[in-house]
Amino acid sequence: MIKMFSLKQNCWFIRKVVIWRAVASIAWSVLLLPVTSAVFVLLSRFSLFHPIQWISECTSLLTASSTIFSLVVLCGVVLITGLFNLEFYTLVPSIPCSRMALLGTVLHPRQCVHSLVYCTMGMLVMWCASVTIGGRYSTLGIPCKQSESGEVVTCLNEYHLFLLLAGAFMGYSHSFLGVVKNMYYVSFQPIQQYKYPRFKGCLPMVVKCSVIQSLYSARNFAALYFFFGYVPKTWISSTLHLQIDSSLQPLDSLTGLLDFSLLYHLSISGTFLYFTWYLTVLLFRIYVTEAYSFPVQSTFTEDAEQCLPKVLAETNTLVMKFLALQDLALLSQHSLSRRLEVFSLSQPGGHPHNWNAISRECMSLLSELTQRLLAHQDAVASNGRVKSQSASIDTRSASSSSSGTEDVSETPRLSVPLRTPGSVFTSSVGGMHSALTAPFTPDVDSPFSSPAIRRLVGQQEPRSPWFGTVQSPHIMRRGPKLWSASTESQSNGSPPASPATVPSPPAANQKPSFLAQWLQNRREQLPEASSQALFADSQAHIWALQGLSHLVAASFSEDQFGVVQTTLPSILSCLVVLLEAVDRHFKLPHASSKPVRTVCSMGDSTYKTLRFALRAALKTAIYKITTTFGEHLNAVNISTEHRKRLQQFLEFKE
Repeated sequence: MIKMFSLKQNCWFIRKVVIWRAVASIAWSVLLLPVTSAVFVLLSRFSLFHPIQWISECTSLLTASSTIFSLVVLCGVVLITGLFNLEFYTLVPSIPCSRMALLGTVLHPRQCVHSLVYCTMGMLVMWCASVTIGGRYSTLGIPCKQSESGEVVTCLNEYHLFLLLAGAFMGYSHSFLGVVKNMYYVSFQPIQQYKYPRFKGCLPMVVKCSVIQSLYSARNFAALYFFFGYVPKTWISSTLHLQIDSSLQPLDSLTGLLDFSLLYHLSISGTFLYFTWYLTVLLFRIYVTEAYSFPVQSTFTEDAEQCLPKVLAETNTLVMKFLALQDLALLSQHSLSRRLEVFSLSQPGGHPHNWNAISRECMSLLSELTQRLLAHQDAVASNGRVKSQSASIDTRSASSSSSGTEDVSETPRLSVPLRTPGSVFTSSVGGMHSALTAPFTPDVDSPFSSPAIRRLVGQQEPRSPWFGTVQSPHIMRRGPKLWSASTESQSNGSPPASPATVPSPPAANQKPSFLAQWLQNRREQLPEASSQALFADSQAHIWALQGLSHLVAASFSEDQFGVVQTTLPSILSCLVVLLEAVDRHFKLPHASSKPVRTVCSMGDSTYKTLRFALRAALKTAIYKITTTFGEHLNAVNISTEHRKRLQQFLEFKE
């Protein structure tokens, strides 16, 4: 009963923080819609040589019933866009590490529904734009006279159709780029700002991106309509029983598309469409990533689920965990009173529950990242064949026993790790379908996969010689390894892996088909993307490093009960082991290459440099501790290797 009550309290707390922020962003998007619509009316009716007539027409149009109805339709579009932002947003970007993974994401049924909805919304926005522009764009059917009989009939208005199809094309482009450029990835700003200054600073970028994307889409759609425009024109005219006016120049010709007025209104309407969507995305990002202050401890039991140590352990809602880590990093640097609450003892009992919970969760995050890097390095060392879990554990346990200190694997770990793009682990620790490999590992058990697809992707029986391998024989016979897994294992004192864990060569009669090999080659990993995917959720680790290091440094003068000193050896060992794993990763090919600078886009690409930010934050955290404690670290019980590495920081040689 108590557990159910706690769960209800937690759900209510999440709704209060996350959903209400999303509602506030949607409300502001709707409130700003009349302003953007008025600007669009002024630009669409612009007349340089008749300014008075231009202003009077715009004033009468803004109060017309058609404009009010268009605003109602646009409000519905904004509402659906805001709901899609709430449904599809992610704090860990999706990084396809192969062409097949990207193709599978684009063709996923959920993404197809998303594209269909945005095509429909694009047509609705363009319909509102065509009604607002008026003139030859106002309606789909226009009266015309037949050349033979002179009878007045209803003909297809190709200008109106052109704008509607352009809206559908732009809607699909927005949906497609949302996948390719991670439009729904929400990143937290390293420097916190209030909502209005941040909105004011990002507004010119939104306008610029809207204009650029509108011009690109207008160019691409014009080229597409030039080659295939007759198909929808013929189909719609025959379906709606509309005649085609042969006296007018068709738009699927070079002379028809070279119409400055048409291209201008297409670009202005596309800019209005993209700006409406981008503005909703921007406001959602600003509201969701706003800093939230969690109480460190609570007097009442019913409020315990809202305290910082409890929210840090949240595994169901990742945004709450990120907000808690952000709050931890802020309080560790800027709030003396809250730091004293972290260092306080419980009454009665005198136990440092707050510090134990916070430090345990931070070290769990860092340990999980260390294990992830080690698994990736093992995969690269074996040219795609990952060592078994038992062999990896034996290797690290032997290393820790030889050094005489506590290994990082002994620190508490998360029961459910952060959801990280796991296509960099084709069969990492935890098996093929672990939480790390969930996003991009092909789900052959899905109801959308047929038995033929299961055979093509190579799903084998446990007794098959191919069971346990992740590469084809052509890929397994690659060049020299970067380092030998067996040599590393023997040097650490652990026995080599048993023959059962080593993949045997396939029998001649069980050689995979050509199509299966082709699919496997398409699933090969991209080195740069694999490195980015490893550190896709590293913003959480950066906050954990900042919060942990600043709290440890502050404990030198503020910890009256010495609660930090009991865990200081484990913290230092955890940081040094992570630093060694990070340094080893940056020695891999393509790991230290800088990402290519992209053109203006609303897709957030900050995740591409997270590995560099993490390495800098890790070294800064160690420097923060070593410069604060100085020679006092010689009294801390850590291994000789770790002490030598810390000495490099004490001498400022790192």
